[in-house]
Amino acid sequence: MKQTTGTTSPPPPRSAGIRKGPEAQFVSAGLRAFRDDLVRGAWAYRPLPVLSVPDSETMRLPGARRLASHAPHVLVFGSILFALLVSLGTGPYMSLPELMVLGLFGVAPAVLAATRPVAAWWLTMPVGAFASVLTGYGDTLPFGPVSFLVTLIVSTIAAAWQGPRAALWMWVITAAFSAFVGGMTGTGSGSTVPLLFFLGLALSAVSIWHFRRTTRETVREAHREVSAERSATAAERTRAVRLEERTTIARELHDVVAHHMSVVAIQAEAAPYRVEDPPQELADAFAAIRENAVAALTELRRVLGVVRADDYEAPDAPQPVLADLDRLLDGVREAGVPVEKLVTGRRRELPQGVELSAYRMVQEALSNVLRHAPGASARVELAYVPVGLGLRVVNDAPERPADPSPGAGHGLTGMRERAAVLGGELHAGPDEAGGFEVSAFLPAPLPAPEESPAVAPEPPAEAAPSAAGPEQAAEAAPTTPLSLVKKEDR
Repeated sequence: MKQTTGTTSPPPPRSAGIRKGPEAQFVSAGLRAFRDDLVRGAWAYRPLPVLSVPDSETMRLPGARRLASHAPHVLVFGSILFALLVSLGTGPYMSLPELMVLGLFGVAPAVLAATRPVAAWWLTMPVGAFASVLTGYGDTLPFGPVSFLVTLIVSTIAAAWQGPRAALWMWVITAAFSAFVGGMTGTGSGSTVPLLFFLGLALSAVSIWHFRRTTRETVREAHREVSAERSATAAERTRAVRLEERTTIARELHDVVAHHMSVVAIQAEAAPYRVEDPPQELADAFAAIRENAVAALTELRRVLGVVRADDYEAPDAPQPVLADLDRLLDGVREAGVPVEKLVTGRRRELPQGVELSAYRMVQEALSNVLRHAPGASARVELAYVPVGLGLRVVNDAPERPADPSPGAGHGLTGMRERAAVLGGELHAGPDEAGGFEVSAFLPAPLPAPEESPAVAPEPPAEAAPSAAGPEQAAEAAPTTPLSLVKKEDR
């Protein structure tokens, strides 16, 4: 018997939600805006703001600053007082106490608007219609003279808090309420049209003010963000420049440090051979010194390989020192800048790092004169003092404005980093004559004087003089290897 298998049909697709058209989306968005602006938080506490008044001659008068800072309160309560006076004059057939009670009742929403403007706006329409009936203005429903003023005051305050979108809703709802009450009572639209006209003007003015304030705040916020971003970028650029300058300084000082470490290693290796039969302890000590010097030199080269740029090329000539300064000044003079050099103090040999940094500082300062002070003359001053080297490069005021320079503007940063590496100080800035001055101090104290070798004690009187010759006596005399090393070094 043949078995038939039926094919299962796919399940029906789930009914997709009906997509709203643009008109429905517009209406839905408008209703949500109405709910957010005029329904939610209607009783929220929003007092009239106290203005921040800038200092000026007018504001220094007694009470002027306080009055100006409370200008919204003065304006609002002044309008309320005017509405109250209008209410007192609109009931000729009523007694003064009755008019006072009705007037206070009619302006109550305006008083509430000083703290809760949205709730006060909702009360203006029923309170205004009821007050119009009580004061004898039922033919002008829903807005009599008092409710007319109160509606303008409260709607303006509420629109200032809630914004243009709420202002549009308030105008539409006020118009709808007026049409509804007028149609129900048959009073027509005698007061509705003027109210809607003036209310539209007031709400339009508030909306324009709100737009301008929002735009100004947006612009200020954008300026703050741009300023913060520029500050962060400038700080990051400064850190990058400092790191680059320190790397350059490290590369330049490598030759100086490597030279000293090489000398230490060579002297430590050669020292034992300068002494005949040196003690084993002395030989081991010099061997350890040489091993440590070679290890330090190896690590120094490894570190330099890390900080060296990809396009770095080792210099073909030794690093410059202050002895090469005259050659630098001649090149500057050939470029058209009159420059003179003044040296005070007793010249002496400084550490190579100090010599190199001082030369680079002078070089950078004179380069700035060439770029930024056309037609000016310069003067280089060196002051040798026992505790270091004083350096000063000053130029006169330029004869004309300088042309734009393609340089990165990192010269002063590099000079400050060089001074900081050596523990010195650098100051740069314009002087009183209109020129520019760069002054620095690089510490390099004089080496401590070596102690004089101890005098050997005289032999006892009873000891007989040796019959040996002077050469044998010299061989028999004890020797001090350290003193010989110092003698060779000197």
